[in-house]
Amino acid sequence: MSAYYSHKLSAARLKQAYNIAPPRVRQHLDAEVSHVVKKIRPGDLVIELGCGYGRILPRLARKAGWVVGIDTAVRTLEFAQETLDTIPNCSLSRMDAVRLGFHDHAFDCLVCIQNGISAFHADQRALISESVRVTKSGGIVLFSSYSDKFWKHRIEWFELQSETGLLGEIDYEKTKDGVIVCKDGFTATTVRGKDFLALTTHLNVDVRIVEVDESSLFCEIVPCS
Repeated sequence: MSAYYSHKLSAARLKQAYNIAPPRVRQHLDAEVSHVVKKIRPGDLVIELGCGYGRILPRLARKAGWVVGIDTAVRTLEFAQETLDTIPNCSLSRMDAVRLGFHDHAFDCLVCIQNGISAFHADQRALISESVRVTKSGGIVLFSSYSDKFWKHRIEWFELQSETGLLGEIDYEKTKDGVIVCKDGFTATTVRGKDFLALTTHLNVDVRIVEVDESSLFCEIVPCS
């Protein structure tokens, strides 16, 4: 599935997917970023996993000391660089989120929102473990997925993406219970609160599940010393 974002839904096409988002989805996207920004302290070293074309990096950079955005899609990162050239405290790297090339406890805040935990199609337990590894004790790791209350708005947005050719035709027989399936192989799942808790039981962390805007479910993880 990572190949899907590297080819069919990369660079300008990924940006188009966000540009056609209906008003309620735009509200949801803004609420997610606003929630993240509140968790960043001035001067923090922040990393975003799956930064895409850099949609949220400028807002993070206004609060943080330095922001690193990583993604695996080369064309998308090149597209992002054109936008972020004027932001002095932001850098981009091509990197696998499950195998981060950073030392232990390197960052104050790690961000993986917009259901990235599903979109990466990686081992979710390994993804969270690696995220905690590179985050300082007392720092914060922020993952988000969708609230069940947002299902109809999420479907509406995916239908728009399908109609414009950004995604394949939706398979409505298989699309249910938080899972969206397209006939071209694209799949988007949902990680619920109980799932997040199960994925973190092996770690020495404090975990809090928070619903934001009746659209996002955040898993806030604080590594312990």
